[in-house]
Amino acid sequence: MDILVCIKQVPGSNKVEVDPVTGVLKRNGADAKMNPYDLFALETGLRLKEQYGGSLSVLTMGPPPAKSIIYEAFAMGADKGCLITDRKFGGADVLATSYTLSQGIKRFGKFDLIICGLQTTDGDTAQVGPEVSEQLGIPCVCNVKAVKGVEEGAVLVDMEMSEDVESLKVAFPCLLTVQKDIYEPRLPSYKKGKETANREIVTYTLNDMEDKDEHHYGLNGSPTQVQRIFPPEIHKARETWEGTGEELARKIYQHLKSHKYIA
Repeated sequence: MDILVCIKQVPGSNKVEVDPVTGVLKRNGADAKMNPYDLFALETGLRLKEQYGGSLSVLTMGPPPAKSIIYEAFAMGADKGCLITDRKFGGADVLATSYTLSQGIKRFGKFDLIICGLQTTDGDTAQVGPEVSEQLGIPCVCNVKAVKGVEEGAVLVDMEMSEDVESLKVAFPCLLTVQKDIYEPRLPSYKKGKETANREIVTYTLNDMEDKDEHHYGLNGSPTQVQRIFPPEIHKARETWEGTGEELARKIYQHLKSHKYIA
């Protein structure tokens, strides 16, 4: 079984600069780490590889420093790595990002199973995984809370719904987005890290893609644009009310009504 895990480098803190013209994050030089949700996806893939055999590859899109999370994945047990990088890919929204990833995946190889984290901490859209599957023309299952096993060219999963859990059997090739805490991610191995420190990482730019039309990538290929990014307001003012339960309930009601939160 050939498994691909899509990973992403995200800011390591909330102190990130924003380009005032494009409204996108300035990723170069910022403290960065692997997207926490992707650690759960990587652990899921590694366990499937250990149980059923095959290979596990990782793929990321980002600036050249994003190679660091590929080497982190090598130290955890990944076999191959691919970096998709080009200035023309910068500023992509979820549609352009998913299209770029799908183009890179097609170039990188054929995979039975693609696993993504449920979402990223710098976007929280949870849309890229499903859109990649749409671009590739393969089935997708989101919100996977458990992988029960693999049999007869298919994977058995439990998908969490709003009010219940649905068990599914999905034929390969397919894509899963997994929830956090599906498994406890392992720590990178120091020994594996030393052994893979010079392992080659495949790198693709726009010229390596099947579709070389730059209008389909980055800001040019993004139908949505960021209008404004601003830090959340912090309100430290507070007041303390005392009284009986009935008196406090009346005060809360009047307060909500005066601010037009309720009619």
